[in-house]
Amino acid sequence: MSIASLKTEKRSSLPDIDCVIIGVNCTKTLGRCIDSIIAADYPGENLHIYYVDGGSNDESIKTAEAYAAVTVIALNPDYPTPGLGRNQGWKKSRSPFIQFLDSDTIVNPRWFLQAVAGMAADKVGAVTGFRREMFPERSIYNWIGDIEWNGPVGKSDSFGGDVLIRRRAIEKIGGYDEILVGGEDPELSRRLIRAGWEIIRIDAVMTAHDLAMKTIRQYLRRAFRSGYGFAAVRDREAKAGSSFWKYDFQKIIIKGGGFLCAYTISALLISLADGPGARLAALLLLAIGTASLLSPRLFKVKKFMRENGLNRSESKTYAWHCSLVVVPQLFGVIRYYAGQCVNAPMRNRRNSLKTGLSTTAI
Repeated sequence: MSIASLKTEKRSSLPDIDCVIIGVNCTKTLGRCIDSIIAADYPGENLHIYYVDGGSNDESIKTAEAYAAVTVIALNPDYPTPGLGRNQGWKKSRSPFIQFLDSDTIVNPRWFLQAVAGMAADKVGAVTGFRREMFPERSIYNWIGDIEWNGPVGKSDSFGGDVLIRRRAIEKIGGYDEILVGGEDPELSRRLIRAGWEIIRIDAVMTAHDLAMKTIRQYLRRAFRSGYGFAAVRDREAKAGSSFWKYDFQKIIIKGGGFLCAYTISALLISLADGPGARLAALLLLAIGTASLLSPRLFKVKKFMRENGLNRSESKTYAWHCSLVVVPQLFGVIRYYAGQCVNAPMRNRRNSLKTGLSTTAI
């Protein structure tokens, strides 16, 4: 069904959508997320808003309760996860479609109509669109996020945190993994596909987002968690016989691990071995490891220009990110497997979770 045909129908005949927002300590962003749903170009009586709070110690719950249209589900877990919050939300709701949102997003006014049109085929289990950063110019980290949120239009192999899902599809697979602290959305995506559903990315802006990342520490922490997510999802997918994220995982291991091993062995050779031969071997090994690590910067600038629509300067900057990010990601991978060995998965602590703004102006 096209968007045009949807608009010609009686608006009351449009399907109901449950909007499930999750958040912890998100007072700064929650109100504008709720406002964007209420202001959407979709009948208000067909939109049902649920805010699932993961144990905030700020004014998040009061912010949500100020809206008569919002049902608040207050959780108090010791270790909140996105999957736990999303599961609580969709299980308390009843509509045929569920729109999952993070509290730091703003829904595009036309999104619901466009997404419902994308659900016309019964085999489609989920529809996603483009998430765009509100302030990519405010920091290089926001800019990188704006590049990496999205994928090509058409049938997709996964989605992120913003997605419209058919209730029958998520009921069939049992919902989100409530243990994962990273990669929970791609992990659910893969189970949907294995259950026979299709995921479609349509050519439409879905949400605006504020990554609000301003420091190298935030960047490294996010990369560490993404590495943990890559490992967790790859482990599950390998057991299911899937090659999903196999290349991404191998890239982290080979480039990040290769560089660190080369650096460590080179340092040992220089400090423990005598003679020019040992020093030459150490320098050669370090050069090989560094070249492997920096291969995106050395060889993929033109590729990034072509695929991401970047100019040469922007592409070089992005290539540096792609080269260096595998190092903190590697430590995230190590953390995942170390946790598997001692049954100690990484956990979120409520007090460390919060959403911020790139600017004080909303």
